[in-house]
Amino acid sequence: MLSGVLAALAGALCWTLASSLWRRLPTALSASQLNLLKNALALLLLLPLLGASGVGSRWSDPWAFWLLVASGVLGIAIGDSLFFAALRRIGTRRTLTLDAGGPAVTALLGMAALAESPSLLQWLGIALITAALALVAGRDAGAPRSRDWGLGVALALGALACGSGGAVLARAALRSGAIDPLQAAALRLLAATLVLLPLLPSLLQRHQGPLPQRRRWPLGILATLLGTSAGIALQQTALQQLPGALAVSLLATAPVMALPLASLEGDRPGWRGALAALMGLAGVSCVVA
Repeated sequence: MLSGVLAALAGALCWTLASSLWRRLPTALSASQLNLLKNALALLLLLPLLGASGVGSRWSDPWAFWLLVASGVLGIAIGDSLFFAALRRIGTRRTLTLDAGGPAVTALLGMAALAESPSLLQWLGIALITAALALVAGRDAGAPRSRDWGLGVALALGALACGSGGAVLARAALRSGAIDPLQAAALRLLAATLVLLPLLPSLLQRHQGPLPQRRRWPLGILATLLGTSAGIALQQTALQQLPGALAVSLLATAPVMALPLASLEGDRPGWRGALAALMGLAGVSCVVA
């Protein structure tokens, strides 16, 4: 279980750093186009690792194969597109904190679909982590004065729903232990990329405009390595070794990790951010106790 906990926390750190980089990346691409670019780049980076690991291409369980495909479409193609759109409107910390509601949603879905039932202490941890979203759903002192605020919150909640559904589908496929997490991550990315592929012509047309500055590419590659390649592989490892609700609870500690980065975006967490951080840390302690 310890390796699953460490994988989840490392995945949360990777996604936090990647979200901050994507937020700071200067680009005119839409959220869906950026998601397609991110997924295609991640596949290119992941395939050599997949070959080096000696993972075979045979799937003995077609049901697990299609569960992972559906998980990639729902959680990555749709969920990440909504996440990027929210990120631009309400910032890294608030988007990640709203996304922390995932443990409660995943726990309920896990109970209904996978017959998983967390203990009372673990439910307390899930509740503490989830309660942080109430602190940022309202506009605090550092909130942007924009009419996009309500839309950003709605997009973040949509990303939360899609991400939780994708996590449950991935957990259903991975809990047998017969599928390598790296192979599962590659399949989910491939499914998401294929679904978003119709956006490719509009993405290529961007080259008719001004050429991007060089500094964009290091940021994009680093964000992809952290969030999509390493982050998803670590997420699959956590989902394979931990119950879905517990894995997502640990992955949802990203808002706590985002607090030191808030000042880079001109964000002032204030007492809401500090309280959310304390709740998150207490929740993690309950989850792993």
